[in-house]
Amino acid sequence: MMHPGQKIHPIEVAPPDISAYAHGNTGIDYVTSLDSGVAGPHAMITGLVHGNEICGATALDFLHRHDVRPTRGRLTLAFMNVAAYQNFDPTQPTNSRFVDEDMNRVWTHEVLGSSRRSVELDRAREIRPMLDRVDTLLDIHSMQHWARPLSLSGPLEKGRDLALTVGVPEVVVMDDGHRSGRRMRDYGGFGQADSPKNALLVECGQHWQRDSGQVAIEAVLRFLWHLDMLSGSVIAAHLSAKPPPLQKVIEVTDAVTITGAEFRFSQNFRELEVIAKMGTLLGHDGRRPVFTPYDNCVLVMPTHRLGRGHTAVRLGRYISPAQAAAAD
Repeated sequence: MMHPGQKIHPIEVAPPDISAYAHGNTGIDYVTSLDSGVAGPHAMITGLVHGNEICGATALDFLHRHDVRPTRGRLTLAFMNVAAYQNFDPTQPTNSRFVDEDMNRVWTHEVLGSSRRSVELDRAREIRPMLDRVDTLLDIHSMQHWARPLSLSGPLEKGRDLALTVGVPEVVVMDDGHRSGRRMRDYGGFGQADSPKNALLVECGQHWQRDSGQVAIEAVLRFLWHLDMLSGSVIAAHLSAKPPPLQKVIEVTDAVTITGAEFRFSQNFRELEVIAKMGTLLGHDGRRPVFTPYDNCVLVMPTHRLGRGHTAVRLGRYISPAQAAAAD
């Protein structure tokens, strides 16, 4: 659904044809699991949790087409919300985010175990037994508007450390997710400090920007490299020897959740603006004004899906990795 003032970005990429991967080898459509035969972790890479985020399909298609196989452990590749992706229409590209509900807000045992039904919940329940067996997850996403790529590592030290060892993107955001529902990267042991399971969500750029697909491909390759699951020939062929830029960490302290009938930003905020002064007006939630809670406040992923219950923007501070470690 389009929203007032929402701009449609040009479609720079064609959605890849994923029909060849429909049957997979797991008994779950569009899910393929590759066993190296050598002891090691079970890693899972997911794309298309939102059906209009093409870069996830691009990265998984790349791994399939180049026959990338794990050198140890097991690698599972999953195209998630295929029903929404199959509805993608370049003349209305925002409308295929989901069919019935946001698939990245249903990942609690209570919701998954409930009697409620939707296309997204049914698909999540279908994939859940596989996800329960996974040690480390990489979930590929993209954003509404042009923005620098970033990792959403969750609030825990283990998530931040995974983001920093993967090494891309440059910006790492430590956050608690959304009040409207739990993300897949926070499901079960992924979101528990005492669990060895770990997960990372990467936002690769704007949904239909060509560069977003390249960011996604680099992220999945560096993820597998970090887990020592990638062959030297794949590394030599597809990864630059030049190290990525030094990463920056943002710790999210607040999320502005819309409670009124509408939310209006005071300016056309885009991404990662630093607001110098505490008490600066950000917008209005209905009639209630929303202000920055401290100096040098970073605006993370302001959205134009401005309906009740959505996160309008996250608020955070830049910190160094060393400062983040000291704060744990």
